[in-house]
Amino acid sequence: MSNIYIGYHFTIEPIELGSEILIAELGEKAFESFIETETGISAFVQKDLWTADILEDIQILTNPEFKIEHTFAEIEPVNWNEEWEKNFEPIDVDGKCHVRAPFHEKTNAEYDIVIEPKMSFGTGHHETTHMMIQHILETDFTGKKTLDMGCGTAILAILAEMKGAAPIDAIDIDNWCYLNSIENAERNNCKHISVYEGDAALLAGKNYDIIIANINRNILLNDMEHYVNCLNANGTLFLSGFYTEDIPVITESCAKNGLTYVKQFERNNWVALKFVK
Repeated sequence: MSNIYIGYHFTIEPIELGSEILIAELGEKAFESFIETETGISAFVQKDLWTADILEDIQILTNPEFKIEHTFAEIEPVNWNEEWEKNFEPIDVDGKCHVRAPFHEKTNAEYDIVIEPKMSFGTGHHETTHMMIQHILETDFTGKKTLDMGCGTAILAILAEMKGAAPIDAIDIDNWCYLNSIENAERNNCKHISVYEGDAALLAGKNYDIIIANINRNILLNDMEHYVNCLNANGTLFLSGFYTEDIPVITESCAKNGLTYVKQFERNNWVALKFVK
């Protein structure tokens, strides 16, 4: 179905945390599609639902910690399925894991994951998701109770199940991610994933053998104690969503909480770390 949309194009500094917060706030409005760009995000709202003051109470726009500029304009009618089909390319991680949209042909990859490329992150294109997939591919998940924290599209939870993890909890604070994760788990015939909407407060009383947390530096540091408290002895914690220059503060927090550094992947200044308890 084609509609007339208003397109907003935001440049954001710092881009990583700013993009997440801005998308969360815009998601409370009538904006229904988001696309990552090199300098920020583009967001789209149907013209019928647009008002001149639609950005009036978006708090991050007046937050001095962020520099955000935007332009907006009416755009021609768009068929979003066609747009995604043109812009969403299949992902291949180390020749073992293939991440594709429903409109891509299936390959003979050992792990074939189908993700509906709508508006949440986690399609495998981002460096952090790619590296977390690499960590998961190297890890034995057989019978391991697993948590995917900040699950996005649930791609990491889905791969964990394909590698034998059970049971699996997938948690995200964003309602759209919560709904999309349920949809993607069903699309990949997952039987052991339970999806929850919320934050680290949901972890009270839980315990896991493996925790995957691909979020951002500030949230990871804030919630580190929650992760460690529910990680079983000899359990594994994978962390990503931050830059190489953030490694010292992340590893210091982990060490204070009794975790031991094991290894890391780096990709375009992004990093994914592995720790054990």
